[in-house]
Amino acid sequence: MAPAAPRLVLGLLVLSLSCEACEKVIFRVPSELEADTLVGRVDWKECLQSAEFITSSDGKFKILEDGSVYTTSAVSLSDEKKTFTILLKDIQEQVQKKIHVSLVKEEKKTQTQKTRHARDTVLKRTKRRWGPIPSVMIENSLGPFPLQIQQVQSDTAQNYTIYYSASGPGIDQDPKGLFYIERETGNIFATRAVDREQYPSFQIICFATTPDGYSPEVPLVHTIRIEDDNDNAPYFTQDVFEFCVPENSKPGVVVGKLTAEDRDEPDTLHTTLKYRIVSQNPPLPPGFSLHGDTGVITVSSPQLDRELVSRYTVLVEVRDMAGQPFGLCTTGTAVIKIEDTNDNAPSFKQIHYETRVEENRVNVEVLRVSVTDLDEPGSPSSGAVYEIIRGNDDRSFEITTDKNTNEGILCVVKGLDYESAKQRILVIAVNNEAPYMLAPHSQQLSQSTCSVTVHILDVDEGPVFKPCFLRLEVKECEEIGTNIGRYVAEDPETGNSEGICYRIPPGQCNWISIDEKSGEVRTVKVLDRDVGEMRRGQCNITVLAIDRNGKTGTGTIQVVILPGNKNYPRIIKTRYIMCTDRKPICLTAQDGDESPYSMPFVFRITERSLASSWKITGHNENSAYLSPRGDIPFGTYTIPVSVTDNGGRVGENYIEVQYCECVTPTECRSSTRVREGGNVTLGVWAILAMILGSLLLLLILITICGCCGSGVMHRQVADDCANHNLIISNTEAPGEEVMDHNVIHLQNTSDQGGYGIKTGDQQTFEMVKGRGHTLESVKGGGHQTMGSVKEGGGQTVMDTCRYSYSEWHNFTHPRLGEKVHLCRQDEEQKHSEDYLLSYNYEGKGSLAGSVGCCSDQHEEEALDFLDQLEPKFRTLAETCVKR
Repeated sequence: MAPAAPRLVLGLLVLSLSCEACEKVIFRVPSELEADTLVGRVDWKECLQSAEFITSSDGKFKILEDGSVYTTSAVSLSDEKKTFTILLKDIQEQVQKKIHVSLVKEEKKTQTQKTRHARDTVLKRTKRRWGPIPSVMIENSLGPFPLQIQQVQSDTAQNYTIYYSASGPGIDQDPKGLFYIERETGNIFATRAVDREQYPSFQIICFATTPDGYSPEVPLVHTIRIEDDNDNAPYFTQDVFEFCVPENSKPGVVVGKLTAEDRDEPDTLHTTLKYRIVSQNPPLPPGFSLHGDTGVITVSSPQLDRELVSRYTVLVEVRDMAGQPFGLCTTGTAVIKIEDTNDNAPSFKQIHYETRVEENRVNVEVLRVSVTDLDEPGSPSSGAVYEIIRGNDDRSFEITTDKNTNEGILCVVKGLDYESAKQRILVIAVNNEAPYMLAPHSQQLSQSTCSVTVHILDVDEGPVFKPCFLRLEVKECEEIGTNIGRYVAEDPETGNSEGICYRIPPGQCNWISIDEKSGEVRTVKVLDRDVGEMRRGQCNITVLAIDRNGKTGTGTIQVVILPGNKNYPRIIKTRYIMCTDRKPICLTAQDGDESPYSMPFVFRITERSLASSWKITGHNENSAYLSPRGDIPFGTYTIPVSVTDNGGRVGENYIEVQYCECVTPTECRSSTRVREGGNVTLGVWAILAMILGSLLLLLILITICGCCGSGVMHRQVADDCANHNLIISNTEAPGEEVMDHNVIHLQNTSDQGGYGIKTGDQQTFEMVKGRGHTLESVKGGGHQTMGSVKEGGGQTVMDTCRYSYSEWHNFTHPRLGEKVHLCRQDEEQKHSEDYLLSYNYEGKGSLAGSVGCCSDQHEEEALDFLDQLEPKFRTLAETCVKR
């Protein structure tokens, strides 16, 4: 909005660019500008026609919608030039442009201009200036021409010269010769008629000059306005207007709007238009009305029926002068098309149909039905949708629509059985794709139906398996030939299985076989879910049934292998190391079977003697903790643990636990002897091998003793002879005497007592160190000894360290035979304990050499080598020497 009462300053526009070159505008203004002063105008529409926001970069200036630039406060041009920017924005199109405005001070007048101004001051009249009112010229005036328009006068001018110019739409240059002025009188004349639509007004610039060419007055601008004449008739903007309206529309529904224009002067009676309907084709019934001022066509009758009249042609008139009879008028055409609505229901051409089809035929067309519909063909209002509403409970039939003919196609999608039903009666209904829209005067629509009788023709068909899919379950690892079921087919004609044979086509998994006559199904291999293709656990096998006529039928057997309890549960890891912290050992078991024959597992120590010192604590379904009940010595323990799965299958496992004096298992470098409550037993053949080895050792000993003297029995032997054979001592070094309850004292034969070795309750022999070595019989048990063989009695015989082979053989053979006999008879093999004692492995050898060297030491106190033994022999050293 323009500011109130602005003071006008004539700003001289020096440069104004077009849209492509409108980025810079220069105005020449005084050096001092007051507030609300018009600086000039810019044509921003040529730069950006669609600009929505116009802003100034300098708050001292504002821009109005017409492009006027005003000051918002007092502005002083201290410099020669002041610039700011006008910003144009189009938000929708995202376009932005700028206009640069420069304000330049007005130049000072030169000396010549000052002199001319002095002359003007002298010659200028002081009376009030005359300003003529605008002249009026009638459009298309009939004359006579030249026609006087106005007269201008000047008191000071002797001669007059006139210059003229024209402004208006479509004018590129002044119409020369249209006006002229009399030099002497100043009268302005028009030379011919003027069309207002071409030149709505003219501006004549009049100059008054003196004979010497000087103009004492400012040029006078005179406006000549061309008054409009109603010389243009209104016209429609289109040759033919086309509209659409649905049938059965209610009165008042807008159909469309007619538009017309008039080239005469706007906002006058010459351009005030009125519309009316001249005619309608067909004339009846009259269905439309036209608003006289706006040209809007509306429905006037509710009885628009497309089936009766599908198109209306309306002739319309438009007249200016507000529709007065003397106004100019024009006619136009409007074509109104009635759109179809679904106000008519489809109906069958026949109410009953009959057809035939062979049994077991599938996806075959059996019948076509057709309907009539008054709605527009090809539209959703006439498109038929068919539906079987009765007689198709088993979904054997299907009906679809042929889009080209709009017919219903009835097909069989599931094979029919003549033996079950010889005919089928169907009821078919029809609807439209579009919903129904009832006319105001119509009644409720009813759905059309028809009945179809389908006769089924009998056909000789092959056997049929009942059921067509049979599931047979068989347990895993059943024996070959196990009967797992029976699969038979029937002849649909006879209803029995006589004359039908069965076989399995090749190329399938060969798990089962079927009896050709009876249809019994048996396994042909052991079904194991862990072997080859049986890992899937099931297999589908197609079976053929063939009747006497060669007709075949097929069925499917699904063999499912049920998981069995065929695997023993076992502990995954059986060797462990336990340190001094005695952290429980986690035993984890696994079973190759599936549920319910696998987890949960039950762990148990099977040996009672170990169950008293070790315990098992449950952890989860497949693991348990093994830990000692109390303090136990270091060593290696073999613990029998049984694992029972959920199916009751028991797996025996032996857990080896090495209990070490360590902090972490990696620090365990030695193993200790296991101290368990039971003894180790050996087999009969192992004991026999040990005894035979002992006999061989005795024979070698006899041979060595034979080297010490002649073959006389009662011979004195030197002390050295015995020293190299047997050491009569339980110790291997001087120290505390260690005695065993198995060693008994015998009769002393010298100053030094002798010792014998006791073996259970049986009789044995001894070598007595004294003046000589003898073999003496010891009474007890009535068994024969070496002495009794030689002397024939129980008296002691003093030998000389040598006996013959026959004597040794007669002494040892019956005794060893008795021992072997007892070992064979004793299942617990307790007699073998008299000969063999088991010891655990004690590590690698010592740097000190064999311990046997202790018996050859002549100096009783030379035991320094015991200090150099490795830790594995410390226990032995503590036994030999008392610290």
